[in-house]
Amino acid sequence: MITVNNLSLQFGKRVLFDDVNLKFVQGNCYGVIGANGAGKSTFLKIMTGHQDPTKGRIELEPGKRMAVLSQNHFEFDKCQVLHTVMMGHKRLYEIMIEKDALYAKEDFSEADGMKASELEGEFADLEGWNAETDAASLLSNLGIEEASHYLLLEELPNNLKVRVLLAQALFGNPDVLVLDEPTNDLDGKTITWLEDFLLDFKNTVIVVSHDRHFLDTVCTHICDIDFSKINIYTGNYSFWYQSSQLALRQRADKNKKAEEKKKELQDFISRFSANASKSKQATSRRKMIDKLDIEEIQASSRRYPGITFHQERDAGNQILSVDNLSKSYEGEVLFKDITFTLNKGDKVAIVSNNSLAITTFFEVLNRNMNADNGEFIFGTTIITAYLPNDNHSYFDSDLSLIQWLRQYANTDEEKEEVNLRGFLGRMLFSGEEALKSAKVLSGGEKVRCMLSKVMFAKANVLMMDEPTNHLDLESITALNNGMIEFGGSLMFTSHDQELVKTVANRVIEITPNGVIDKMMPYDEYIKDEKILQLQTEMYA
Repeated sequence: MITVNNLSLQFGKRVLFDDVNLKFVQGNCYGVIGANGAGKSTFLKIMTGHQDPTKGRIELEPGKRMAVLSQNHFEFDKCQVLHTVMMGHKRLYEIMIEKDALYAKEDFSEADGMKASELEGEFADLEGWNAETDAASLLSNLGIEEASHYLLLEELPNNLKVRVLLAQALFGNPDVLVLDEPTNDLDGKTITWLEDFLLDFKNTVIVVSHDRHFLDTVCTHICDIDFSKINIYTGNYSFWYQSSQLALRQRADKNKKAEEKKKELQDFISRFSANASKSKQATSRRKMIDKLDIEEIQASSRRYPGITFHQERDAGNQILSVDNLSKSYEGEVLFKDITFTLNKGDKVAIVSNNSLAITTFFEVLNRNMNADNGEFIFGTTIITAYLPNDNHSYFDSDLSLIQWLRQYANTDEEKEEVNLRGFLGRMLFSGEEALKSAKVLSGGEKVRCMLSKVMFAKANVLMMDEPTNHLDLESITALNNGMIEFGGSLMFTSHDQELVKTVANRVIEITPNGVIDKMMPYDEYIKDEKILQLQTEMYA
């Protein structure tokens, strides 16, 4: 379907890819992964013709159509929403425009009639008569109400524009579908619909995503960009991660015999296949499970930050009591009458239909805002640490990273440069990187610094507002493990479904009409029919 031949890309002295040869075939879904800066999006740009390689070429099978999720959110601003979706099939849309122009002519000639007849035949072959219905169905499934289908794209808020552009890419059953971060700005329900759509999709999918749950659900293969090479492995992200970590441990174990290592790998594949066969992926992507191969498993060279949250002291029995907390903003009720008690060991996913409500709730608990009504009290033994969604104010200085982190050290020993350098090294700021200015950090580097600040606090209650924002898959995985292992109490919100599913043992939903509070895992919470009914009432 798509062949990559001798592909190389170099910017100055920096080599992104070198001598890459790959094949992407029909029926498979490939998840493209790599550390930040490895070239994931650049590889997709080369594949879609938006970036020229230094050498080599990418060939799409003749007669096949590629569709791409547009990253330009303003390109179609002057177009009607429904038409924007249909533009996803370029030839079909051209025929529609050409037909309309012909039929609108006042001096419609015999030649025009013959041309119109040809166009009608091609239009029918492309199932053009279903185009508007199919486009409208995609929009509705992606959460765009029918009343918005006939607006101009510029009239929609940016988060809905992204959904229209996604519908455009999905429209018309393309032979190859290329998606760069397709779950951005989607809610859980819409992500689930997209997962199901891709599971039923019969052609080739190539996707970049930081959403591990999404990659695990839809991918049959992982396309790993590492050390200027790109390799394809059978299996989803979890299989790639777990198997590469196992291979890394085996490589370090000099005492274990080759036969023992081979059996360990075979046992791992058997366990993974048994678990995967129980998932919804199994019915549509059974081929992936059947083709897992011990010979493909390789140790990963990826570096993972060391994220471990220690407590200076254990919490007493009184953790946090919240009583009738309410807050409005510009006339809109964000949350009202929120009452709950946080207990020892609670790891609470804070959820809401309104992300501003969650951020405001955390800001109130950290005394950066005042509530309109109600109160909250932390116990006397409690030490809190907070990772906010917006961290810009923390980096408005010319301090080096060593100086920046020293602000949050608690003891003279922690403030020593050798300790600060060691800590920054564990967070992947090694050597000269520890001396660069806090002002020039990327989004992901800032979040790693904020996580360092949280770790320095040695708190027994952590609060985190979208902690995975801007992080690469390696940092998200390390954070996920750190949150699971944390022995204190935790309140957090995240769009990373895998993180929420694996960390939370309790869900608290804050609404304009009260609170829903359930001691249950998140994946059970979102499927519970009684809770769905309660949500309908709470947001009415």
